[in-house]
Amino acid sequence: MSAFNTAARRLRSRKAAVTGIAVAASAALALTLTPADAEAGTTTEVAAAAPVAWKVNEKQAAAVQESIANQQTAFEAQFKATQAKKKAEAAAEAKKKAEAKKKAEAAAKKRAAEQAASRSAARKPAKVTYPNNLDGWIREALSIMKKHNIPGTYEGIHRNIMRESSGNPRAINNWDINAINGVPSKGLLQVIKPTFDAYHVPGTSWDQYDPVANIVAACNYAADRYGSMDNVNSAY
Repeated sequence: MSAFNTAARRLRSRKAAVTGIAVAASAALALTLTPADAEAGTTTEVAAAAPVAWKVNEKQAAAVQESIANQQTAFEAQFKATQAKKKAEAAAEAKKKAEAKKKAEAAAKKRAAEQAASRSAARKPAKVTYPNNLDGWIREALSIMKKHNIPGTYEGIHRNIMRESSGNPRAINNWDINAINGVPSKGLLQVIKPTFDAYHVPGTSWDQYDPVANIVAACNYAADRYGSMDNVNSAY
């Protein structure tokens, strides 16, 4: 049952009580009435049988009625004030809850976004960068070779590079048989064009002079022919 229904029921009870008061007051007034024609010494029997005229104390009756009306007005005013107060308190509480819910939803949304970003960052591997020098070229080539299961070590690659080109990625052989045949050896590991194209590894440059692509293609060729670049100790 709602607070309003309970209060309404109380109001009806109060009105009933006020009505009771009015009835009681009327009864009290009746007791104050005096027979207009009563004569002293009249016997009970004669008085009961004779017609009696009653005189009402109008001033007293009006005072009682006014008091009843004032009580009822005061009660109704108090009831309305109580209901208004409860309504205001309920509205304030609802507003408070709505604001708290809004803040909680915003905080949850923020946490979810942060967690999603964190998971995304965790899933995304960090990008590895290599220096643009011989050490960086060899290490990047080894990383690519590992993904494609091409054998070879840093030492074996470095040793053959120093023998073939002294670490110069733009080195070219213009005097051997390959050069005479129109396909000079180029790059760090002095690979000819047909070999480079045949053993090129996807994801690397098609530029024969590109240091990383040159190393990976040469190591892929050496693995196919010698088992690994580590097994190469002379021209190959």
